[in-house]
Amino acid sequence: MGESPYIHNVSMQNFQNLVLEKSINKPVLVDFWADWCEPCKTIMPMLAKLAEEYDGKFELAKVNADQEQELAAHFGIKSLPTMKLFYQGQMVDECVGAAPESDIRAMLDKHIVSESEQFMQAAILAYEQGQTEQALEMLNHALAKDPDNAELKVTCAQMVNAQGDTESAIALLDSLDAEGSKLDAAIKLRAEIKLAEQLADLPDLDGIEQRLAENPLDLEALLHKSRHLTAHGDFDNAMACLLTIMRTDRSYEDDIGRVSLLELFDLLGGEHPSVQTYRRKLFNLLH
Repeated sequence: MGESPYIHNVSMQNFQNLVLEKSINKPVLVDFWADWCEPCKTIMPMLAKLAEEYDGKFELAKVNADQEQELAAHFGIKSLPTMKLFYQGQMVDECVGAAPESDIRAMLDKHIVSESEQFMQAAILAYEQGQTEQALEMLNHALAKDPDNAELKVTCAQMVNAQGDTESAIALLDSLDAEGSKLDAAIKLRAEIKLAEQLADLPDLDGIEQRLAENPLDLEALLHKSRHLTAHGDFDNAMACLLTIMRTDRSYEDDIGRVSLLELFDLLGGEHPSVQTYRRKLFNLLH
C-alpha cells in the first residue's frame, strides 16, 4: 500500500505538505485509523483500491490516530475509522464508520473535477485574458474526448458567438440533447441570438415613438419599442410594452406579446428582479 504514488502515511509534520497543499489541486481523503480497529482494517483495502482506480484524481492520506494523537485531537476524532475529505485547502466532507464503497465514491465524485472540466476552466481563463484562439483549441480538444458534454458545447457556443460566428453557435446548441437544451446558459444564449436577429431589422426608435404618439396601441410599434428597450437594458419598460400587446390582442402575430415576454425571461434568468415582477403580472393577466 505504501508504494502507491497516491497513498501516503501522514503525520503532524507532513500534514501541511501532503494534505493541505496537495488538496489545492485535487481532493485528499484523510483516513484516521488504528491497529486495534477492526472496521479500519476492513475498509483499508477498499480505500486503497479506489485510490488506484481513480488513478490520481484524488490522494489517500493515512493517519494512525494512536501515533498521531495531536493531529486526531485537532480534528476532533472521536471514533474510528473517520474519513475527512480536503479540497482547495479546506475540509469539505467527512464520513464516520466503515461506510460502504458506494458512499465513499459519492463523497469523492462530488469534489473531483473531470479532465473535461479542467480544460473548460482553463479555456474560460484563457478567453478572459484575451487568448481566444487558445481557449477555443482547449475546448475543441476537450470536446473531442467528451463529445456529449453539454456544458462544454454551450461554453464553446458562447465563445464563437461572441466572435461573430453565430452559425457555429447555433449548430452547437442544436446538437445538445434534451437535458442539455435545458441548461440555463443554453436557454440564455438562444435568447441572445434571437434578440440580435430581431434588432438587426428594427426601424429607428424615433420613428417608432412617432407612431406610438399617433396611436398608443400600435402593436407593431410596441413590439419594436420593446426590443429597442431590451437592447438598452430597460427591461421593465420593455416588458410593459409586451404586456400591453397581450392585453390588447392575444391573437396578434400568434400571441407575440406573450412569446416575446417568455423569451425575455429566458434572456435574463429567473432570479432577475424584473422577471420576478413581470412573471407575477403575466400570471395575473392569464388567470
